[in-house]
Amino acid sequence: MRIDVFTLFPQLVDNFCSESLLGRARNEKLVDVRSHDLREHTTDVHHSVDDAPFGGGAGMVLRAEPVFESFEKSGAPRPLLLLSPGGKPFDQAFANKLASLDGFSLLCGRYEGVDHRIREHLVDEEVSVGDVVLAGGEVGACLIIEAVTRLLPGVMGNAMSPITESFGASGLLEEPHYTRPAEFRGWQVPEVLRNGNHAQIERWRRAQALHRTLAKRPDLVELRGGITKDEQRLLEEFPPSPYPSNFTI
Repeated sequence: MRIDVFTLFPQLVDNFCSESLLGRARNEKLVDVRSHDLREHTTDVHHSVDDAPFGGGAGMVLRAEPVFESFEKSGAPRPLLLLSPGGKPFDQAFANKLASLDGFSLLCGRYEGVDHRIREHLVDEEVSVGDVVLAGGEVGACLIIEAVTRLLPGVMGNAMSPITESFGASGLLEEPHYTRPAEFRGWQVPEVLRNGNHAQIERWRRAQALHRTLAKRPDLVELRGGITKDEQRLLEEFPPSPYPSNFTI
């Protein structure tokens, strides 16, 4: 898969995509991430990519010329997605859709936004990584690249991970995980995870995923059509593991 990123800070994206799982995927040629510096397609001595908005107002606007030039000369794949707070929310379903493509491109906005002609005549879709305002789209671009890359064949060491983890095929959040030691500061790992009964362990994990999703993200349960009778029996069989709840915003 090829992923092109158009940005004023290509090194920021490259550094992120050179580490950990993404770095290995790039080294093994499973994903081809290319960062393009929009300043390379300016014509003035100062390499200006922004200008004051017509009609006045605060801030500066990313100009159309360097963005069009950069994309059109790059041979980058479509769709071209603009990172924008007003875009379509990025979620696991969106990541799955992008992972099924041969490639896609991301445009990172800056300043007060982009010249609207970029939206009208260049990008294919706008995407948002959350209802927050950032200084630019680079952090969101890195998030999307990681979410998509880990779904590609050969990237994850355990082929079951994309299925069982949060927002996977089950539509539920993940169950709690434990590792050694079995006791830490008086807190015990649940006995069910240590008894060797793998069928019971799977039932416990399923029950905990249900408990956690109902408590933290009930909307996901509604989205998948509610709780089945078998799942209700699981909830009754296994009580929920505790989660912190003493912090209130």
